[in-house]
Amino acid sequence: MAAKTKKITEDTIISYYMDYVLEHETVPKSIYKFCKDNKIEEAKFYEYFGSVQGIQKAIWMKFFANTDALVQKTKEYVQFSNKDKMLTFYYSFFELLTLNRSYVLFTLQNDKNILKNMEQLKGLRKHMKNFATDLINDGNADKTSKITKHNPQLFSEGAWLQFLFILKFWMDDDSPGFEKTDIAIEKSINTVFDVFD
Repeated sequence: MAAKTKKITEDTIISYYMDYVLEHETVPKSIYKFCKDNKIEEAKFYEYFGSVQGIQKAIWMKFFANTDALVQKTKEYVQFSNKDKMLTFYYSFFELLTLNRSYVLFTLQNDKNILKNMEQLKGLRKHMKNFATDLINDGNADKTSKITKHNPQLFSEGAWLQFLFILKFWMDDDSPGFEKTDIAIEKSINTVFDVFD
């Protein structure tokens, strides 16, 4: 009886890629070699990703999408204040990163050139800024005066910088269960919302 072949999807390729990077402690030198090692047709890889950089960006966008799907499943989430929505999202996002900590640390510390490492966060940046913009627009909907409304572009850029600060903090956090990161998330979000209020 022939062995059943596993259906190759975007998620299976991402899983193979993350395992490959951790096992070999390097990114694949070529798509051909990566596909051959994982018994994937190269054409199948290109159905989902155009390059190694493409898959790296896709992983971060998957982290965002999975976190968003998780928090949206919480029935109470819709009634949360904007601050609580952001807190919930950040706690959930960093829990997901913790489950993938070895990969995240490797990929963000792989190159000495910080800008090159940040390149893979481009798609995530867009999603995070859109998330923050939605929250601020939601808060502005209740305000009648232009003076009391917050600038969505300013807020979303600030939210991205705040996220990068927390990400760096989490990467350096050696506390049990990353409890210092949880405190940093709470304090930084409370501070941002206090400033805006």
